[in-house]
Amino acid sequence: MKKVLVLGGGFAGVKAAIQLQKSKKFDVTLVSDRDYLFLYPISIWVPVRTLNFEDAKVPLSKIQKKHDFRLIIDKVKQISAAENQVILDSQTLQYDYLIVAFGAGKMQPKGIEHTGTICGHPDQTFAFRNQLDSLIAKGSGNIAIGFGGNPKDKSAVRGGPAFELAFNVHHYLKKKHLRENFEITMFAPMDQPGAKMGNKALAMMDMMFRKQNIKTAFGKKITEFVSDGVIFEDDSKLSADLVMFIAAGTGSPVLKNSDLPLSESGFVKINDHTQVIEFPNVFAVGDAAALEGPDWKAKQGHLAELMSDVAVQNIIEIENGSQNWRGYQKHINILCIMDTGDGAAIVFRDAKKEILIPLPIVGHWLKQAWGLYAKWNIL
Repeated sequence: MKKVLVLGGGFAGVKAAIQLQKSKKFDVTLVSDRDYLFLYPISIWVPVRTLNFEDAKVPLSKIQKKHDFRLIIDKVKQISAAENQVILDSQTLQYDYLIVAFGAGKMQPKGIEHTGTICGHPDQTFAFRNQLDSLIAKGSGNIAIGFGGNPKDKSAVRGGPAFELAFNVHHYLKKKHLRENFEITMFAPMDQPGAKMGNKALAMMDMMFRKQNIKTAFGKKITEFVSDGVIFEDDSKLSADLVMFIAAGTGSPVLKNSDLPLSESGFVKINDHTQVIEFPNVFAVGDAAALEGPDWKAKQGHLAELMSDVAVQNIIEIENGSQNWRGYQKHINILCIMDTGDGAAIVFRDAKKEILIPLPIVGHWLKQAWGLYAKWNIL
C-alpha cells in the first residue's frame, strides 16, 4: 500500500486521515503535536464558563481507535518534499503522498505577551478564562477585545470569534448583574472589520454594538500592546485591564525550514486541486495553504475541511489513473453561526449572494448542538 502522511490534528487533518483510511487504499499516518482535537468554533464559551475546557477537546486516541489509522504524537521540524520525507523531533518518516494540514503561525506584534487569546494554543483559551475570572472577581474594569490583520494576506484573519466573545462577555456580565460596572471595547485596524461577511452582517453587528453598549475603536493600526492597554499609530491609547487579541495568521515556522514553495506571507503555494506547486504528490489544505479566490475569501474551518475532501479525492483519482480531479476555488464561501450568548445569526456569503438569518434564542442552542454533532460525527 502507498503511504500517506497527514500533518496536523485539526479538523482538516483528522478528516483527511479518516477519509483516506475509509478508502482502504492507503497506509495512513496522522501526525499531531498535541494528543487531542480542539473544537475551536465552540471554545468561545470556555471563557464565559458555558463550556468546560475539557468538553472542547476530543482525544485523538479515541478517533484513531474508531478509524484505525496510525497516530504519532510528535512535533514536525522539517519537510523535505524533494526526498519525500518529514523530519519529526523523534524520527524521520517517508511518504508517497503528503497532506500538510497543520494550520498557520501567528503574527507577533510588539507587546503581544500583554494579551490573552482564544485562537492560539488551546491552553491560552483556558488561561484567558482565568484572567477574565480574576477581573470579574474585582467587580469592575475595562475589557478590550480585538483582532489584527495581515497586509500581505487578508484571508488570514480571525475576526468572527472576537465578535462572538464580545457578545458573550456582555451576556455573561449581564447575567451576573455586573454589566454596568464594565466597559467593553472592540478594536481592529480595519475601517470595517467583518466586511468580508457582507453588508447585512455589518449592519447586524453595528446594531448589536449599540444595543449592548459595546464601544468600538476601528480603523487605526496597532503600534503595540502594553500592560494596561493598546497603543495605536496616532499615539492614542485604549486603556484596558484585560486585552483579548487574535493575531492574524502567517506561515508556520516549520515551513521556513522546508523546501515547499511559499507565498509572500509564508503559506504553501497550491493549485486549484490543492496540490503544492512543483510537488504533485504533496497537498496543502486549510490555514497552511495560500488561498486563491475573491478578495473577501477567508480561512475558515469548513473551507479547510472542504479542501481536505478535495485533496483526498484527488489522491485517490491519481492512484486510479483518472483525470476527474476536484477543485476547491469554486466552493469558496463564508459560513458561520455567529453566537451572541443568548441567540445567534447564520451568515453566508458566496460569489452570488449574501444571507443573514437572525436566530434569537434558538441560534445559541443550534450552535451548541453543532458541537455535539461534530464530536459524534468524528467518533
